[in-house]
Amino acid sequence: MRLAMVAGEASGDLLAGMLLGSLRVRWPGLQAAGIGGPRMADQGFSAWWPHERLAVRGYVEVLRHYREIAGIRNALAERLLAQRPAAFIGVDAPDFNLGLEARLKRAGIKTVHFICPSIWAWRGGRARKMAASADHVLCLFPFEPGLLRAHGVAASYVGHPLADAIPLVPPRAASRAALGLGAADTVVALLPGSRRSEIAYIAPAFLQAALCLQRARPGLRFLLPVAPGLRALLEPLVATQAPGLPLQWLDGQSHAALAACDVTLVASGTATLEAALFKRPMVIGYRMHPLSWQIMKRLRYQPWVGLPNILCRDFVVPERIQGACEPASLAAAALAWLDDPAACERLARRFDDLHHTLRRDTARCATDAIAQVLQA
Repeated sequence: MRLAMVAGEASGDLLAGMLLGSLRVRWPGLQAAGIGGPRMADQGFSAWWPHERLAVRGYVEVLRHYREIAGIRNALAERLLAQRPAAFIGVDAPDFNLGLEARLKRAGIKTVHFICPSIWAWRGGRARKMAASADHVLCLFPFEPGLLRAHGVAASYVGHPLADAIPLVPPRAASRAALGLGAADTVVALLPGSRRSEIAYIAPAFLQAALCLQRARPGLRFLLPVAPGLRALLEPLVATQAPGLPLQWLDGQSHAALAACDVTLVASGTATLEAALFKRPMVIGYRMHPLSWQIMKRLRYQPWVGLPNILCRDFVVPERIQGACEPASLAAAALAWLDDPAACERLARRFDDLHHTLRRDTARCATDAIAQVLQA
């Protein structure tokens, strides 16, 4: 069995790595290649290009890298059309994958898209594009298949793999011990994103907010998990934006940081769902190029940006987006959680309900759906 896959960033690499583990159980001799990261490589995946080459967000940022990204997509398409894998699985990265999938599908190669683009939040017109691109869509959230079927797209709800991977009861004590933290320490986790553009736009505000928090509570401890390849970007920012901050650097280990922390400042994206599954109070922040934001906010359909709020249909955690993502406001929102243990408990119960809803043995469900596509 030969499959091709593309995962465009760290979160996609995580999801694809989980899926590959299950696919290898179904097809022990599986060969998989394309674009991916270290989690996929751990499952024997051959990365012809690293996933970091696609990890760009925002209209202006993508335009700067358009020629490079388009060149990669064309080269990959030509290679796959020559080799003709049994199926192509695009993991998230819809702006890259949907066009590639459409070209492969026209040539008779089965295509599966893993993660429904957030057509329920913005750019709903992509539902029509997906009908021409994907033979089947694997959906992480229970309301998505119905939306896709209304546009003639075959889809299955497979749950969210993070809900399977993250324990229902977070390993708080074990994570603190592993990170050298005491049971009485008050800990703030800083997660400013896994893309280079996110580090540039979001990390300064998060680091300055951490300084505000330190001044208000001098005993606080701070954790900064760093995605592979991004430490060189973050080190000068820490030196200039948060000198003297008692910061503990972590190579990866974002799950350990979330399990151990009392509150997190987190960039909007998959990390917010991870924080919710770890039952952590959070403040969601996000910034992007001003022009990208002007375009995006005109296309959004809902008042929420963060996944926990979208899934709960309520502002259960504060969001500080674009101009509101400034240090004093971020710090004040984080302190509000630290000062209200009862609110944290209520939030944890709500997140526990969400966790049970999303826990479906995603890898097995997705593998079953892919097997059906291959047999069709």
